[in-house]
Amino acid sequence: MKKFKMPSAYTILFAIIIFVALLTWIVPAGKYDYTPEKTPIPGSYHLVDPTPQGVKDVVLSPIEGFYGAVDVALFVIVIGGFLGVVMKTGAIDAGIARIVHKLQGREKIMIPFLMVLFGLGGTSFGMAEETIAFYPLLIPVFVAAGYDTLTAVGVILLGAGMGVLGSTVNPFATGIASGFAGISLGTGIGLRFFMLVIGEVIAIIYVMRYAAKVKADPSTSLVYNMYEDNKKHFLAQDNENEFPELNSKRKLVLGLFCLTFAIMIYGVIPFSDIGITAIPTLGWWFGELTSLFLVFAIIIGLIYGMDEDELISSFVAGAKDLLGVALIVGLSRGITVVMNAGNITDTVLNLGEEALSGLGSSVFAILTYLFYIPMSFLIPSTSGLATLSMPIMAPLGDFAGVSRDIVITAYQSASGTVNLLTPTSAVVMGGLAIARVPYNTWLKFVLKFMFIVLIMVIAILGISAVI
Repeated sequence: MKKFKMPSAYTILFAIIIFVALLTWIVPAGKYDYTPEKTPIPGSYHLVDPTPQGVKDVVLSPIEGFYGAVDVALFVIVIGGFLGVVMKTGAIDAGIARIVHKLQGREKIMIPFLMVLFGLGGTSFGMAEETIAFYPLLIPVFVAAGYDTLTAVGVILLGAGMGVLGSTVNPFATGIASGFAGISLGTGIGLRFFMLVIGEVIAIIYVMRYAAKVKADPSTSLVYNMYEDNKKHFLAQDNENEFPELNSKRKLVLGLFCLTFAIMIYGVIPFSDIGITAIPTLGWWFGELTSLFLVFAIIIGLIYGMDEDELISSFVAGAKDLLGVALIVGLSRGITVVMNAGNITDTVLNLGEEALSGLGSSVFAILTYLFYIPMSFLIPSTSGLATLSMPIMAPLGDFAGVSRDIVITAYQSASGTVNLLTPTSAVVMGGLAIARVPYNTWLKFVLKFMFIVLIMVIAILGISAVI
């Protein structure tokens, strides 16, 4: 008997397109009246003539979806190119490696310092796969200091993971979701920053308490049965030359990298909407943001001394890494295309409006978070899930009196929660494999933390929905 393998996000999303097309033959067609801001007017739902979708519509929907989401898809591809150029310089790897070297002998301080750095990476550009390179560097350092391999995993995985959970400007989660919700990326950044800080503090305390316990008594380590073997294995490795030197060029690259995201944050924050008139509101959208990352990719490449071939090849290689994400955006958008063409999108919204009647805004915000947890298991692509769900969930928030940025925060928090432990994640399983930590041991370590995070997110969402 063949072992069951979870289908890819592409297969799941295309199956949903087919399923939605079948629904257009069954579900009554209907429409809302909309405000000029494209918000559905409560109580205005009415039936219209049905327009069931056939085989041709199903086949064409991903193509039309890609046309409709080309600004988002291009944004993703260009950011991939930007990250490809930055990673080619080795600046990020060199920077973190330098910090690790400087703090050796003071590993207790290293834990919060590194977790904050990984958290900043997670919240700004969704740092995940990039963390894999740091396991071979950090594990020997922590093992030599009297900690265990699980401590190193906690520093990297929970540090970056809580950053992704509190994605302030993460273009692959918050950015894409904001685009399909029809709001600025900067809307709700204060709430997301608050969640980031609280989450990161909780993670740091959790890891430091475990690390202190292991150092005081190694037998309390969850991987104590491998304690001596791990010491022999990891301390025998030479990791001195695995990371590039942090020279002046790489320092400048790091500065430009941070400046890019600083400009991005400034460009998307709607200062006028929050009563700040002293600072001009730029109101940037995907066109301006895509141009920003393209220009800085070129500037960083030239300043680092790349020739034309190296710069272009690095950019194209980085863009290629995220081409799959761009295709998922188009495929996900195809679901909305079929629903809109079949006139059942507003019917689903109407069902949601009726279900929400009598529910408070706090309840809706919490239910949205809980809804997205199983959805994040089903569709592990944050970009695909945002593209698929935001055209429905954001207007539902309007009916419940919940601002769309809170719906986005609920979505990204759920996705970030799931990505800390899902066995379908290459980041989780790859990191555990390098650290020689069994998956069931990681679950034993992280489940209590996950419960704390769950309570934290529910509390923040529930309170913010009524403020």
